[in-house]
Amino acid sequence: MSEAKKDILIRIGLLYIGMVVFSIIILGRVLYLQIIEGSYWKSKAYQISQKNIIIPPMRGNILSSDGKILATSVPYYEIRLDFRAEGLKKDTFYKHIDSLSFYLAQLFADKTASEYKKELTHAFKKGYRYYLLKRKVDYPQLKKLKTFPLFRMGPNKGGFIAVQLYYRAKPFGQLASRTLGYASADRVVVGIEGAFDSYLRGKEGVQMMQRLAGNIWMPINNGNTIEPKDGLDVVTTIDVNLQDVAHHSLLTHLKQHGAKYGCAIVMETQTGHIKAIANLEYDTAKQDYIEKFNYAIGESVEPGSTFKLVTMLAALEEGCIKITDTINTGNGVVTYYGAKMKDAHEGGLGKISVADVFAYSSNVGTSKIATSCFARDPKVFVQRIYSLHLNEKLGLQIKGEGTPIIKDPSDTSWSGLTLPWMSIGYEVKVTPMQILTLYNAVANNGKMVKPLLIKELRYRGSVTKEFEPVVISPAICSEQTLKSLKIMLERVVEKGTAKNLNHSPYKIAGKTGTAQIARGKHGYKDENAVKTYRASFVGYFPADNPKYSIIVVVNSPSNSVYYGNLVAGPIFKEIADKIYATHVDIQKDYVAADSLQNKLPVIKKGYAKDIMALKKYFRLQNVIENPSLRWAVAHANDKKIILKSFNYSKKYVPDVVGMGLRDAMHILGNAGMEVRIVGRGKVVKQSLPAGTQIEKGAIIYLELS
Repeated sequence: MSEAKKDILIRIGLLYIGMVVFSIIILGRVLYLQIIEGSYWKSKAYQISQKNIIIPPMRGNILSSDGKILATSVPYYEIRLDFRAEGLKKDTFYKHIDSLSFYLAQLFADKTASEYKKELTHAFKKGYRYYLLKRKVDYPQLKKLKTFPLFRMGPNKGGFIAVQLYYRAKPFGQLASRTLGYASADRVVVGIEGAFDSYLRGKEGVQMMQRLAGNIWMPINNGNTIEPKDGLDVVTTIDVNLQDVAHHSLLTHLKQHGAKYGCAIVMETQTGHIKAIANLEYDTAKQDYIEKFNYAIGESVEPGSTFKLVTMLAALEEGCIKITDTINTGNGVVTYYGAKMKDAHEGGLGKISVADVFAYSSNVGTSKIATSCFARDPKVFVQRIYSLHLNEKLGLQIKGEGTPIIKDPSDTSWSGLTLPWMSIGYEVKVTPMQILTLYNAVANNGKMVKPLLIKELRYRGSVTKEFEPVVISPAICSEQTLKSLKIMLERVVEKGTAKNLNHSPYKIAGKTGTAQIARGKHGYKDENAVKTYRASFVGYFPADNPKYSIIVVVNSPSNSVYYGNLVAGPIFKEIADKIYATHVDIQKDYVAADSLQNKLPVIKKGYAKDIMALKKYFRLQNVIENPSLRWAVAHANDKKIILKSFNYSKKYVPDVVGMGLRDAMHILGNAGMEVRIVGRGKVVKQSLPAGTQIEKGAIIYLELS
């Protein structure tokens, strides 16, 4: 054997030995990993192929007092595309791109088919893995997308990804929008959404997921799944119908007077339940009034003349006046330390009673009462204010209350002018809700109750927590003082500054307010040296058996009319009229029982069961019933009231004259007509003659009286 062959054999042998040794090392390492470190690496693989995902709960609804949805979570979808999906091939993409682009353009109508093709082709070439195609896609659109070319192949072969998200919807739009509030992703919270976020949001769940081929994740039912717990429903005290009236009445008058903003609140007297709360502000960008800030609770302002109730209460409680006492208001001007205070009534009112000082809202008379009673010790006056809790926040169920400011004689800002000006509602700041709470206490026979916005919490229909009325003060004053205050509040409407509101079948008690608005360094004028005003009216009704209290505040009316009785008063009246028209229990108090016997009802036409219910409620005699009737007309015949059938066709304008508003609205609405109303009471006139054919989108005007 030659040396060359030997050398080759040696080399082959060494190579073989090397390979055997290397194989033994590899095998040893494998055995080591499997036996010694096997559990560790199995755990690592398990972690990579499995993961926990958070299952979001459904946020609870916010409901009106009668269960209507005010705010709810509505699902929507974000459409993403994975252009590097394992099963998505180049030829498949180009085969379907033309038809896909066509269908996308048809569905969304925001781009042309060629634009969609260009966009998607570019994204495919770039290999985007989570490409955003469309935001806020609803469920019907999603169903259509899943049938489109390429997308119907699913996530692995078609790269189609639909991410379910939720947005908060308010079915009634702007109604009470600011009070309902919102809770955003960055934890900015306001209104009920914010205050009750911990109840509404529920608890997240956890789901274990296993990764499959194609990067598809599948849920694993291994017993460790934690189901999400949906949020609680929050039931408010708000009445949607009253909220609608308050909102639109406020909106109409803000537009009419060119005001910057305003608010209106309706409170149930005995419970403190807030039945309506509207806040509207002019938005220059949107060129319209919107719910932007909760002025009803969030802005502390000088209330002006509505604060005079406090002055009268304090003076009456101290026993230094009676409402029959005479006050000399002179020529309507009085000077305190060189500063003149004037009455709105030019020339003055001369000598008038204390009751008339309040009725005619005399600044001079009110300040004279305050200084005669409290000049020696202003602390007594301030303590009376404190006893009414006007120096404290109400502690409402939502955040954002304005801080009240009540000066104290020990304050460095207290001067000789403070007492007389405080007595008429200046140098003091409170929120509209605080003023309403005070007036509601008078209506509630002296018992002051906290305003409530939330009635209860529910989980899947079952009540989990109730919020009972909270008494702030069982008696704000003596019975005699309370009686005097009620007399004065009624006189304001009967003969005083709000006599323009004295034309209702029910009695109103309340107080007007017209306050000049302070402008910081400009004093009580704006930068153009023009005075601006805040008009208000606060009161309750029916005055002799109060059911509701209402406050209306309108800021900066600009069309020359700015007095509370002319700007805020009509809004109060419209809201009160609506409540009266829809609440039979209030109407009953104003119909004498003996006047109902053997007489034709005021409502001569309407829903038959309602007419029968009224018959039983008012104990009407000699009414001939017909149980089979749905809609009826009441006729008088031989001293009897007979109900006859009332029929109508949806093709022709029905005759609704003689009906109540609710029945007329129901019939006309079912006929597809849009209704506009003027006045209150029953229908006395309709703009479209009965029997004429109804045109699509027809508007009919009803005159009520």
